[in-house]
Amino acid sequence: MSGSTTSSAVPSAAPTNPVEQALARAQAAAQAKRFGEASGICSDLLATQPDLAPALALSGMVAAHAGDIDRAVQLLERAVGRQPGVAAWYGNLCTLYRLLYRLQDALNAGTQAIRLAPNNSDYLVNLSLVFTDLDERDRATACLLRALGVNAEHADAHLALAQNLLALGEFEPGWLEYEWRNMTEAGRGQLPKITSAPWNGMRIPSGRILLVGDQGYGDTIQFCRYIPMVAERCQEVILGCSVEMLSLLKRMPGVTHAHHRWNEIPGHAAYCRLSSLPGLFHTTIDTIPTGVPYLAPDPARVAAWAERLSAQFPAGVKRVGLAWTGRPTHPNDRRRSVPLGRLAPIGAVDGHAFISLQKPFPSADTEAVKRFPGLADISADLTDFDETAAIIANLDLVITVDTSMGHLAGAIGKPAWILLSKASDWRWLIDRHDTPWYPTVRLFRQSVPGAWDPAIADVATALSAARNAAPSDLAAA
Repeated sequence: MSGSTTSSAVPSAAPTNPVEQALARAQAAAQAKRFGEASGICSDLLATQPDLAPALALSGMVAAHAGDIDRAVQLLERAVGRQPGVAAWYGNLCTLYRLLYRLQDALNAGTQAIRLAPNNSDYLVNLSLVFTDLDERDRATACLLRALGVNAEHADAHLALAQNLLALGEFEPGWLEYEWRNMTEAGRGQLPKITSAPWNGMRIPSGRILLVGDQGYGDTIQFCRYIPMVAERCQEVILGCSVEMLSLLKRMPGVTHAHHRWNEIPGHAAYCRLSSLPGLFHTTIDTIPTGVPYLAPDPARVAAWAERLSAQFPAGVKRVGLAWTGRPTHPNDRRRSVPLGRLAPIGAVDGHAFISLQKPFPSADTEAVKRFPGLADISADLTDFDETAAIIANLDLVITVDTSMGHLAGAIGKPAWILLSKASDWRWLIDRHDTPWYPTVRLFRQSVPGAWDPAIADVATALSAARNAAPSDLAAA
């Protein structure tokens, strides 16, 4: 849950003079995502009127879209200092302060936005995310219910409510709200037009069903456990997934056909997104399918990596896989990923060899590699998830931030320690150090948003303490 910003920086009014007309053009350009054009117009205006608040605010939003959060905040702060009373500027500051972990400032800005525009659902959703970070989930829920009272069709409010409910273990209402993810801006248009019926869980004893891996790699791994349950109700299961996952998932029990191109998928009676299956099967915390492992890498690949790693590392050294960054386009990546050098306390624990599970390997982390014995860029060898799973099968432990590597290790039954930001993704629930989704996974949580060092120190301490532990002892207690 990352919140949202808007490009609204100019108070609405019909332009009547050249400055207002220029601001209107800049606003239109920003709304059309022509950010360079919007920035140029604002720069021209600020060259002659450096305190022009709407131009400052719009420049701030352009900077935010470019990823320069600090500059965006500075510009918006100057704008509200010169022209208080524009709700959109406070709403945008709320989102940006939250990205910088300035939570009290985010709370103040979000509250001010709602004071100025009490019926704006976007501002209510953004404020709910601040309350979630502050562990005030009752207040977060109150914001979201108010947002939905104002606009019952607000998909982001429904999704944020789903994530809160699921994190709290309220699975039944959570799954209902979770379906709204497909109506958000990010979710709409994710699938092409499908002419078969959406599946409602019914039995189709003489027909095919298409299951689609519709979200990220981790989600696909987490929810593919339901495929055998679908196969019990339908004659044939067709799986559609990314090419990187095809080799691994096509061997799952119940999969009849597997494809990664839409034009190859045969006719079918119904379809369903993998991420909708927990709701359709009325999953509760106590009924999560926990038969682990439910994925198995190619035995030939496992054997090849066993030979390679045995030649590379001395006997008796524990092999630890590392993953420290996720997909940059993930909405929460700024919070979940860390530079490799930040994990140096883990690399300093004696008696371990480290294997990179990063693809691609971040070029910025090349210098930090020497702080981790054995670590090297093997991204060229990580051809797909089947190959990565074969490597993990030969490891004693995986240490990762919240990426697909934690899901993959858990799905094949290997111990994994996952470093979680605060607030963490809904699937890891609240305040737990284990997870009902993966019996072999152990969770290490930030206690304060943005504070990685204590959590990393906890991992290093646990790794040192487990130097002589059996692999089964590396999982959560």
